[in-house]
Amino acid sequence: MSLRTGRTARAGQYAALLCYLVFLAFPFLWLISTAFKPARELGSLHPTWIPADPTLDNFRQAFDEQPLLRAAANSLTAALCAALIAVVIATPMAYVMARHRGRLSTAATGWVVVSQAFPFVLVIIPLFLVLKHLHLINSLWGLILVYVVWSLPFALWMLAGYVRAVPPELEEAAAVDGAGRVRILMSVTAPLLAPGIVATALFAFITAWNEFFFALVLLKTPEKQTLPVVLTHFLGAEGVADLGPLAAAAFLATLPSLVLFAVIQKRITGGLTAGAVKH
Repeated sequence: MSLRTGRTARAGQYAALLCYLVFLAFPFLWLISTAFKPARELGSLHPTWIPADPTLDNFRQAFDEQPLLRAAANSLTAALCAALIAVVIATPMAYVMARHRGRLSTAATGWVVVSQAFPFVLVIIPLFLVLKHLHLINSLWGLILVYVVWSLPFALWMLAGYVRAVPPELEEAAAVDGAGRVRILMSVTAPLLAPGIVATALFAFITAWNEFFFALVLLKTPEKQTLPVVLTHFLGAEGVADLGPLAAAAFLATLPSLVLFAVIQKRITGGLTAGAVKH
């Protein structure tokens, strides 16, 4: 391939990437613009990117109309508990999957792959019946249980990659020095897995924070609804949206996910590719 052809191909790649970034950024930038526009600009026939008269009235109205703080607290509780429980369960399972090749590891890997193919609609009815039998309908703990089960496959896959990236020779050297299995896991393996554990927990948190469908079906009373469900309350009975307050509330709900993902995106990439590293 000539140098000129290589430059052309690279320029095409950058152009495609730029178009993709614009495609992803457009809704969020328009959301920010809408959140700060007064009502008269929202109804204008000639919308603009930058508000001519920025205002915080939409944010005040959003908090006045809906219990956003209570909903955010419910989302925070569900996301934190789900992330912590998922990591506690997934860490030892991922270690077994990565270190001990056998039928159990093969079955677990198959479960990880198959579970990602199930759509939400397919499992919601049996899931609802199971939680009803356990008296966990309209309960944050029922929702947390669902989030844990739903995030476990990806957490296992991600943590297994980190475990495979830890050279087994380190554990063997510790064993030669007389360290027991528990001592090896706590003193040698666990510190090296700490970045992966943190990244997996944050990813599970983001997934639970943004989840809407399960929360909509399983939570009935307004006092227990999560933030994504409460955002739908800005839609009127005829589907007419209270656009300004809705944009303001959606912008606030999006910020935690964006900040956390910006912090952990390199670690997530590392977790997905660590399993391909050969020692």
